[in-house]
Amino acid sequence: MSGPSDTAQPRPRRAARLAVGALGAIGLTAIVLQTFNIALFGVFPLLSNRYYYLLIAIFLAAAFLLLPARPANRDAPPSVLDWGLSASALAAGGYLAVNAERILAQGWDVVAPILPAAVSIGMVILALEALRRSGGLLLLVICSFFAAYPLFAEYMPGFLWGPSLNVTETAAAHVMGMESLIGIPLRVVADTLVGFIIFGAVLNAIGGARFFMELSMALMGRRRGGAAKVAIISSALFGSLSGSVISNVLSTGRMTITSMKSSGYPARYAGAVEACASTGGTLMPPVMGAVAFIMASFLDMPYTTIVVAAIVPSALYYLALLLQVDLFAARNDIGAPDSQDIPGLGTVVGQGWHHLVSLIALVVLLFLVSPAHAAYYATALMLLVSLMRYRQVPGLDGAQKLVEGVTRDIAYLIATLCGIGLVVGSLAITGVGGAFSRELVQYGGQSTLLLLCLGAITSFVLGMGMTVSACYIFLATVLAPALVKLGLSPIGSHLFVLYWGMLSYITPPVALASITAAQISGANGMATGFTSMRLGAALFILPFVFVYEPALLLQGGDIMQMVLSIGTAIAALTALSCALEGYFYGVGRIGPIERLIVGFGSIGLMVPDRAFELAGLIIILVGVGIAWSRHRSVVPATGWTKRRQE
Repeated sequence: MSGPSDTAQPRPRRAARLAVGALGAIGLTAIVLQTFNIALFGVFPLLSNRYYYLLIAIFLAAAFLLLPARPANRDAPPSVLDWGLSASALAAGGYLAVNAERILAQGWDVVAPILPAAVSIGMVILALEALRRSGGLLLLVICSFFAAYPLFAEYMPGFLWGPSLNVTETAAAHVMGMESLIGIPLRVVADTLVGFIIFGAVLNAIGGARFFMELSMALMGRRRGGAAKVAIISSALFGSLSGSVISNVLSTGRMTITSMKSSGYPARYAGAVEACASTGGTLMPPVMGAVAFIMASFLDMPYTTIVVAAIVPSALYYLALLLQVDLFAARNDIGAPDSQDIPGLGTVVGQGWHHLVSLIALVVLLFLVSPAHAAYYATALMLLVSLMRYRQVPGLDGAQKLVEGVTRDIAYLIATLCGIGLVVGSLAITGVGGAFSRELVQYGGQSTLLLLCLGAITSFVLGMGMTVSACYIFLATVLAPALVKLGLSPIGSHLFVLYWGMLSYITPPVALASITAAQISGANGMATGFTSMRLGAALFILPFVFVYEPALLLQGGDIMQMVLSIGTAIAALTALSCALEGYFYGVGRIGPIERLIVGFGSIGLMVPDRAFELAGLIIILVGVGIAWSRHRSVVPATGWTKRRQE
């Protein structure tokens, strides 16, 4: 899930810190009471829309104190303008919360009195300004255009036409309707995601991130190219819980990139490994990111269904990364780090077993209770086990920092998703979203591959200017339904959109993860980005594979088909990794022609058709045979020994 570390870092001084802490404590208390349906003073539980408006009032107010108006001011305390915007958000959200019943009973989203209409206009402006601070100017421009779409929809041609509204009608529909400001994205955060944010914050506070790093070192540190493998495993584990790409790079990358460079990996390659590993962490169960919860709501499926479907694609992606760094190490004679610096597996598990208990408990609880409750139960268990382990309770200062950190994460999400909700709301208000999907199907001429290619390009382009959540929400509204109409799996279609939206993190010219990693490694940002593209090749190809082959999503019910599909995918990724790195297991270095042949065969092996798979396998064997014969001709006497040395 996205986090504030993706943009500005903490900047409040004493007064702002007290205000943020107070707002966070009130907001978190309200969330827990509402989540567990606890009656209190005849006030809780709240009417649903009153609850959402209350959270907007609290956390949007906190966002203006936490997120600077300009990145250059992130170290300065909040200005008078920031305090004014914070107070305005608190007042506007509070007014809407107080009048929640009247909004529903009197239909203010259609015809609003003067004061509610004025408050709605102000709330739209506040939401867009908060979005600018959290997501940047480009995202503001995109969302502002769509937020204003109902104003000129009747002048648009063809399927883009829709009924137009005036300014007050548009603002009222956005703010007091149930599909825009308080639509699915914000409801997912309020109803489900906060518990997982708290779980991740507590896990990190009691040393979870350090434990996962040490566990990765114990598992992979003594192997060939171990430093890079440690980076991949630790980023996968940390990212599966944090869900934030950039914070993953910054948290684990400072240690892993330095270790990779000292082991012999070039700076750009070390940065690329960390960027790709951190990007994949957002797709890694059990927590994944905010988008996974939003996806479950869009599909009206249990969250556990999304988790199960994502297991194989994410595992294949990390397998491809591990294979490539291993092959690179073999080709460039990069050995294992000094074993004296690597802790033993038994020692690491003995010292941090309680972290594993918490993680396992979370996974089990996801299948036993609702996701909204599972994270809270797992957090309580984690605190209890940690208390038994260390025999001490976190101090007041630690608790305050924990509340501030969680408040920051929620405020960032609220600031982002309120603005994104305006996009979804406009498409629903005008009816353009459904018309756009129908037009895509017609334009694609019933060609699934053409529509997938168009969707991939669109996802990639939008991913450059939007957050992953924004990109997914937009395309889940207009593109995913079109893919489903052509007969593709609903969950496969939505995962396709999500995976391609993630690619902007490792692909120039944006490549935020690659550029962030390059700043740590000292390499050129664009060079690191292009290296990331090669390392992350699986992320470009896998969505096309699993959208056609539901067995890779563990759907279809035929166990043998699933096993065969997964085995074929593993073989294809192994061959592709060998082609990309120029080294084949059991053969050694392979030349450009053999790499091209093996790479072409691996693509054929990925096509979910037995004839293509057989042809791909034959092509791979031909490429390997050519490479093997060349090695034999170069060293005929002691070729086997020399090849093994390579």
